[in-house]
Amino acid sequence: MITINSLTKKYGGNTVVNDITFTARSGRVTGFLGPNGAGKSTSMRMMVGLTTPTEGTATIGGRRFADLPNPGREVGVMLDASAQHAGRTGREILTIAQQIMGLPASRVTEMLGLVSLTADEADRRVGNYSLGMRQRLGIAAALIGDPSVLILDEPANGLDPAGIRWMRDLLRDYADRGGTVLLSSHLLSEVEIIADDIVMIGQGRIVCQGSKAELLQAAGTVVRAADVDVLRRALSTAGIQATASEDGSLRTDADPAQVGRAAYDGGAVLTELRTADSGGLEEMFLELTADTSRDSAPRKSSTERTAA
Repeated sequence: MITINSLTKKYGGNTVVNDITFTARSGRVTGFLGPNGAGKSTSMRMMVGLTTPTEGTATIGGRRFADLPNPGREVGVMLDASAQHAGRTGREILTIAQQIMGLPASRVTEMLGLVSLTADEADRRVGNYSLGMRQRLGIAAALIGDPSVLILDEPANGLDPAGIRWMRDLLRDYADRGGTVLLSSHLLSEVEIIADDIVMIGQGRIVCQGSKAELLQAAGTVVRAADVDVLRRALSTAGIQATASEDGSLRTDADPAQVGRAAYDGGAVLTELRTADSGGLEEMFLELTADTSRDSAPRKSSTERTAA
């Protein structure tokens, strides 16, 4: 289990991570999500002792990473697959890890097989690896000590669709056997498939957290009608507040059953009625982090919307 308590990192007057608190539990996959520059990588570096927190604590199984007697046997870490020594072979990198951790030499071959690196690839210098091969090697290095916790930053980078599915199945099986997985990723559809819990961060602060099911269920209801004005009146009469989307639909926090009943009573003919989670994790992510993402589309002013 990973426990983050009031973790903060400041560089001069710039607060990169601002008082974040969450727990990544055993037997579950926790997705750690946020726009570029949100503080994900800095947070992960603090978890594994590469960056010193300004305030707060990060513990793994109740202990700081620096206090673990043989860290690789308890925590598997992959923060940057491209940081591997380009002049060494994949086999050499795993062998060094095996020797440092005091593992049997057979563990190297076992890990190469697990991540599907062939004997020829294992004896090739890492500088000649593709990004996908580096990712596989990084996952092998994280798993070689048979740890109970995995901390992975963008583990699917560079993997093709088959490789992404392989990684997803590998991590799902790892968690199902009681392991703790914390992973960051920009591939939101993949996180939605594999994650049990979600922590979203923006501008260094947590904007939401909870189980995936709870967060998506709380997203509300999307409804559309042949006559949107009739639908608006029907919802208003029932005391249901709704906001308009640019695609012509209305969104509300009310339950779909309540919305359907209000529309029926008000004579509104519905063309769409669904829980907002049908839009998936990506829709929720974009909404919650819109104010912290550099790639958010500029919002139209009321004058611009009227003119359009």
